[in-house]
Amino acid sequence: MKTGKTFAKLSSIAAILVLTACDNTGPSKPPVSTENRNNTPVDIQARQRIAGQGRETIWDIFDNQSDSNTTLEVNKYIWRASLETLNFLPIQTADPFSGVISTGYGTPPGGGRSYRATIYITDPALDARSLNLSLQTSGGRAVDADTRRAVEDAILTRARQLRIAEGKL
Repeated sequence: MKTGKTFAKLSSIAAILVLTACDNTGPSKPPVSTENRNNTPVDIQARQRIAGQGRETIWDIFDNQSDSNTTLEVNKYIWRASLETLNFLPIQTADPFSGVISTGYGTPPGGGRSYRATIYITDPALDARSLNLSLQTSGGRAVDADTRRAVEDAILTRARQLRIAEGKL
């Protein structure tokens, strides 16, 4: 048991060292022009962001240069519907600010196999694209696409019912 934990720690440290060793010392790129073919101004910073320029190390990803008071928004109906639909699964973590719900293993009513789920709500819109669901069996295998899609449909149907019940449709 101790050997497994040691290996996991060492592999994590090795991955971090490899990522921090990466830098922008590759072949230099030609300077970005301030005009396009039609001789109109171009946002150089936007083009650099798209090209991945302007970052020195992997740690720059965590440098939040935007407004620190900005929060991520998730759809409250999908959030509540996810908790209600998967109420047979014990919640391990739930972060409404990032939209992630992680559950432990649980057996659905009338079922014989245990599952765990990770739900990621990416958008405040009540839309199927806002919901990402991952289901695993107790053996660690992902469930088939039809089962996952059926659970997603159940969550989205319940979210629509909650929205209609609240009278905001």
